[in-house]
Amino acid sequence: MGRITLDRPRAINAVDVDMIRGIAEALDRWERDPDVALVLLDGAGDRGFCAGGDVRTLREQILAGDEDAAMAFFRDEYALNARIGEYSKPIVVFADGVTMGGGIGLAGHAAVRIVTERSRLAMPEVRIGFTPDVGGSWLLARAPGRLGEYLALTGDSMDAADAIHAGFADHLVPSERLGDLRHALITRADPQTPTEIALLFDDTAGSSRLAAAQPWIDDAFAADTVAEVLQRLRRREETDAAATADLLETLPPTALTVTLAAVRSARRLPGLRAALAQEYGLVEWFGRTQPDLVEGIRAQIVDKDRSPRWNPAALADVAPDLAEEALAFTPTAPLWS
Repeated sequence: MGRITLDRPRAINAVDVDMIRGIAEALDRWERDPDVALVLLDGAGDRGFCAGGDVRTLREQILAGDEDAAMAFFRDEYALNARIGEYSKPIVVFADGVTMGGGIGLAGHAAVRIVTERSRLAMPEVRIGFTPDVGGSWLLARAPGRLGEYLALTGDSMDAADAIHAGFADHLVPSERLGDLRHALITRADPQTPTEIALLFDDTAGSSRLAAAQPWIDDAFAADTVAEVLQRLRRREETDAAATADLLETLPPTALTVTLAAVRSARRLPGLRAALAQEYGLVEWFGRTQPDLVEGIRAQIVDKDRSPRWNPAALADVAPDLAEEALAFTPTAPLWS
């Protein structure tokens, strides 16, 4: 077994460019090594597998006018996401604890995705004036019903039961049994596949909150526009529907509008690579043309005042063709070399 451990526990293992390249180099080496039959990807510490990408550096690069460096990071990251999804040997991921954003890009496309009772998975990019990426739109587009739109627009977090229901994870293994599972992956000859071995430690995930909320989520998030989603939420009697409407009204209108269109566009794409290519165009569009990304990172991550000034501030002020413009944006460099 080849083992890769993300080792920035103080930052909940947020990935930077050196980590991305180091993972890619290990996968290249092990794919050619006949003695390596499978790969395990996990994170150091007990707070989480991976909290995402290094968005502080992204903001600094944009402010310095060095968007090219930022785009180079995304190209490396997306190539790794695709590689994980297409790898010729099984990749097992322990998505224990916080697994968000870039962490979903590492965990969500693996062959065997393990969550625990401590897991919290999310794609919260809209909350910083951005849009789900790292292949997240591909996963969201394939979630049951309209959960993809709901999770993308709200950035809501999933526990283990929710993640399995939404298609972001495969098995719940208690955190105290992860060491036993790791040992079994190394030593057991029967059963032979990682999935069969994981099933030996699989625990019942229990009921999913998202599955229970599916009726009102499907009704509201099937609407054509974000404004209509809000209208439907306000008409619902469920307390959670009203709270979701309140949340959406605080989030960036540009990111909400583009993200709704992106998830729906991803449903029509042929595969993960096509979704990553679409996301890369949106990354450049946000990074090079939209002030909300820098402002969102400032408010949520840097200053932490939680008082972003979105531009525009109201859904009514979003241009009618904004989503089409964003999805049609041509990147300055190709994603796939």
